[in-house]
Parts: sequence; structure tokens; C-alpha cells
Amino acid sequence: MHVPDGFINAPVSVAAGVVAAGAVAVTLRGARRELDDRTAPLAGLVAAFIFAVQMLNFPVAAGTSGHLLGGALAAILVGPYSGVLCVSVVLLMQGILFADGGLTALGVNIVIMGVVTVVVSYALFRGLVKVLPGGRRSVTASAFVAALVSVPASAAAFTLLYAVGGTADVPIGKVLTAMVGVHVLIGIGEAVITAATVGAVIAVRPDLVHGARGLAAPLKLRVGGELVDAPAAAPAPVAARSTRAVWGVGLAGALVLAGFVSFYASASPDGLEKVAADHGIDRNVEEHDAAGSPLADYGVNDVDDPRLSGGLAGVIGVGVTVVTGSGVFWAARRRRTEEPAWADRVEETV
Repeated sequence: MHVPDGFINAPVSVAAGVVAAGAVAVTLRGARRELDDRTAPLAGLVAAFIFAVQMLNFPVAAGTSGHLLGGALAAILVGPYSGVLCVSVVLLMQGILFADGGLTALGVNIVIMGVVTVVVSYALFRGLVKVLPGGRRSVTASAFVAALVSVPASAAAFTLLYAVGGTADVPIGKVLTAMVGVHVLIGIGEAVITAATVGAVIAVRPDLVHGARGLAAPLKLRVGGELVDAPAAAPAPVAARSTRAVWGVGLAGALVLAGFVSFYASASPDGLEKVAADHGIDRNVEEHDAAGSPLADYGVNDVDDPRLSGGLAGVIGVGVTVVTGSGVFWAARRRRTEEPAWADRVEETV
């Protein structure tokens, strides 16, 4: 759902950019409270994984494809503040290096693909885990529903922005129906990917899943024919457990997806592209400012073999994203550790 330049007029694009900049500033501060020495390096990995999976367009209807947005996945794995930053880093890399998503529309994309998806999905996720029985299955099921709803919510947010600042005169009601309809289907794919990934991480390292913290159901013992809570066991020293294995497996998986599996992705236009073409939204689309990038359109210039070209571009994208994302999150974590203790008390009071 990467919005290109020319879909939204300049005033609304600027306003969205201001909102996006404010959201990034707020989430940078909030991420300091979410990250610790174990999760800070994983946040950069989550951004790289989202970049890789976004290259895997899957067919959803005749002539239409979809791809992961990633807001729900990032929020559940590393927290909502860090989740917005993850998606923002991905969108920035895609816009600058791969000419995917307009540069003047970067604020629009961060708002609809980062802020909206994270806020909607995480709020729904937290509500569901509170009412469902505690346990890993409930976390996975909640992740599925939250991810599913986040995608049409993002589509509705785009339609709202287009209603205010669209550059073509089109029937907004028809656009809303088409956008939400196709993105409900895309949301199913998003939900499957999100639930599968969250479930896989919970199975091996539940302590690394932000959304699963404190959700384990107490152990029950049968005493005198009645079930009672078992005495709490001493907490495991998870802080000392290495995340290198998880990081290594995750990075390898992202490289394989972007470098090899992406070649088999659907070539059909995604949901926004299809709706834009059908309803005339794209009549004023502008050429991307980074169209001359050596990695534009997810291919390496001067490499004739399409499989090799796309694979190299994907590997480069994963590498740049994981380095950039890790740098952002390490900087946020480092600043957090350098703040005096009284700053925490002031922040909590405010």
C-alpha cells in the first residue's frame, strides 16, 4: 500500500509529514522504555524481516496481490513505540533506495502503514488478551485478529486522506468500498504471517515477545479435589540468556526470503495500485525522485539476470535495513541508559 507521489496534494502531504515526524519523535522516546539489552538488537532484526516479507506479494483476487504491512507484527514482537519505528525505517529505506513509495508521500505512508496499523492492532491485541484465557494460544489468536483488522483500517485511513487531499476527482464512496474490500482479503494474509511468526518466536523464546509478557497462566494443582494456584517458581534468569541464536536464525530467514523466495512473488499490482488504476486515482501520479537509483524497482542496475538482480537487491535491502534499524534502536537504548534516575521519575509523573 505504498502511496506514490502525486496521489495526495502538497498541503495534505505536508500535514501528514508533520504528523509522522511528531509520531516518530514520540515513539523514539517511548521506545526507550520498551527496549532492553536483549530486545534492542532484535528490533532492528524485526525491521529487516518486515522489509524482506514485504517483497513477497501474494495473490488475493483476480489480477490483484497484497503484501505484509508489518505494523501488528512489529508492535506485538517489540512493542507499539518500537513498532512504529520499525515500519518507519522500512518505509524510509524503500523510498530512498528502491523508489517504492513517494518521497513527498513518506509522511502519508508512515501515518497509514505505521501509525494506524500499530495503534489499531495493538489496542485490539491488548483488549483480546485480557478477555481470552491466558496462554500462548490466546496470544497467537489475538495477533491473528489484530493483524487482520489493521490492514482494512489502514486502507480506510488512506481513503480519508484522499477525500481531503486527493489530486483527482473520484467518487470517494466507491474508493472506500474497493479499498476496504480488497484489503480485507490482504488482511487475511497479513494475519497468517503475523500469527505464524509470533507463534514461532513464542515457542522458542516467549520472553522476547513484548505482547506476551505477563500473560502466562498460573500453574494449577489439584488439592482435595479442587484446583488451586501452584506456588510461584523463581523467575528464570532470562536477562542472561543470549539472543544470538534467535538473531542469527531471523537474519538468515530474512536473507533467504528477500534473496531467493521473492523471485516467486506475485507480479500482479497490489491492492492500492489496482484500485487506483480502476478508479482513476493514479491519473496524476508523478515519477519517483529516486527512479534513477541503482536499486530502483528492487533490481540491481546492469545485472541482466532478473533472478540474480532481484535477489541481490533484496539481500542489500535486508542488510541496509538491519544496520539502520539496529543503529536507531541502539541509540535509543543507549540514551535511555545514560538518563539519570530522576528523569525516569519525572517522565512517569508526567
